[in-house]
Amino acid sequence: MPAVTAQASLRPAATPSPARSRLGDRLFQSVTFLAAAAIGLMFVLVAYVLYRGSHLSIDKFGWRFLVTSTWDPVAEQYGALPFIYGTVVSSLIALVIAVPLSIGTAIYLTDLAPLWLRQPLVSIIEMLAAVPSVIWGLWGVFVMVPWLRDHLFPLLKQYLGFLPLFQGPIYGVSMLAGGMVVAIMILPIVTSVSREILRAVPDLQREAAYGLGATRWEVTRIAVLSYARRGLMGAAVLGLGRALGETMAVTMVIGNRPEIARSLFAPGYTLASVIANEFTEATTDMYLNALFELGLVLLGVTVLVNALALILIKTMETPGGRHA
Repeated sequence: MPAVTAQASLRPAATPSPARSRLGDRLFQSVTFLAAAAIGLMFVLVAYVLYRGSHLSIDKFGWRFLVTSTWDPVAEQYGALPFIYGTVVSSLIALVIAVPLSIGTAIYLTDLAPLWLRQPLVSIIEMLAAVPSVIWGLWGVFVMVPWLRDHLFPLLKQYLGFLPLFQGPIYGVSMLAGGMVVAIMILPIVTSVSREILRAVPDLQREAAYGLGATRWEVTRIAVLSYARRGLMGAAVLGLGRALGETMAVTMVIGNRPEIARSLFAPGYTLASVIANEFTEATTDMYLNALFELGLVLLGVTVLVNALALILIKTMETPGGRHA
């Protein structure tokens, strides 16, 4: 009996039949395909609901809705141009401020910070990403805006007042204030993604540069940033997507005035802000349809800007960037 038991234990385990294996592969492929298709279907459904809810506005105004600056619910005349302008400008301001700070922070955390300091800084950055939008808005109204109005904006007007961007009266709540608060909100996201991208750069890249006699700055610029350039652009695109759709914090500090002004000190308005502010006040069908069309325009602007950013990433593609 012991010999028979030993021989039985030495027999190879039964392998699944080829037909059963192919069935499992097809089932797994079908499940993952449904998961991917659900995301695309969700996008199509959102676009359809927005289009169906804005059909009256589309029929009445057509393309003039995108190039008209009038927003008068009493006369039922609506145009989205000031809101498109405010959304794009505030998002660009946020990117100009946040992306250099985020990449610099990611470089420091990846290559320069001492080990005992890295994890506390990473934890702080992750906690900043979890702060609700309304909290940033309250901080912006009671802390940031008064400081900007009394200190930073007068300095900008004094030294850069020859530029149209920094002319005109100073209110505090403004397009520049809205861009700054959005920059603070997207900074943790861009920093975290950029840090992961820089950590993915192989150590052989750095070691080869050091072996050729490069300084630390040259290693960072040539071996690290050039390798991860495409990935860092992707991180900026993620931040841009967050900036375009930001609502509460921007609503509280941007001024909410539907006009196009050259000065960044002037109040502005964004697509998300006007929908949040006026949706409960829409008492007529045309007013409600105009707000739905603003949502459709915001969806279109987000898709268009992200598509242009992805095209830009493709044009910057390098072998190292592709791998990163």
